[in-house]
Amino acid sequence: MSCLIFRNIFLTSLPLAAVLFTSSCSVQTAAKRDSLNVMEVSVPMQKMALYREGALVKTYPVSTSKFGLGDEKGSYRTPPGKMEVVEKIGAGKPAGAVFKSRQWTGEVIKPNAPGRDPIVSRILWLRGLESKNANAFARCIYIHGTAAERDIGKPASYGCVRMKSRDVIDLHDRVGEGSRVYVVQKGLWRDVEKGRQMGEAIEALPLPAAAAPLAMGNVAPPAVKPVWNEVGGFKNGSDLLSESGFDTAYLNAALPAELKVD
Repeated sequence: MSCLIFRNIFLTSLPLAAVLFTSSCSVQTAAKRDSLNVMEVSVPMQKMALYREGALVKTYPVSTSKFGLGDEKGSYRTPPGKMEVVEKIGAGKPAGAVFKSRQWTGEVIKPNAPGRDPIVSRILWLRGLESKNANAFARCIYIHGTAAERDIGKPASYGCVRMKSRDVIDLHDRVGEGSRVYVVQKGLWRDVEKGRQMGEAIEALPLPAAAAPLAMGNVAPPAVKPVWNEVGGFKNGSDLLSESGFDTAYLNAALPAELKVD
């Protein structure tokens, strides 16, 4: 009888233990998701900006598709819009490590090796978050290192976002799974805003109306001149983003006007 009771208690406890174990794993997985970092890829500039909590961290030269933007299967185009890093591959591998089907082949090659153009060093696998990039994950769209570093800075890929080995290793180490990626058809927001502010005219601020000068014989009163704004430096990307209200909440919300995807 005691054995039967113990057996029933044990069997009854199994589902609860499974739920607790599953819940624990789910919480741990969710805790690892990166909600701090955002990558913005400018197709016209062939450049990527990395922001952390709204502040500019670094920019990198990149290469998007030579066939333009799009998400059709077999198009070899780079998908536009909002995506996320769903998997990071290659941690600890040497720079120039060659990957095939996301597995290291054991080979390591140098940048610009003649006749070679494999995926190297690191892979950040992307998943689309909009209808216009819904096929990104199935198409195996990555941010990855390339051996053909001479082509970085111009559209040369077959759909992925290519980077130099040292840059993709640096990016891989800075961001986590769940970090957002925006591919846009305009200049980087930070550079556009900085350029706009630098181009604005400096306005004169006149002094308050002065009291009538005392008569001093034939000596004419001095002219009152306006005081001009003094420019001591321009706002950087961090200032501009912070003043626009960027915080961690915007990562899970609709894009603000400054970062909207065309």
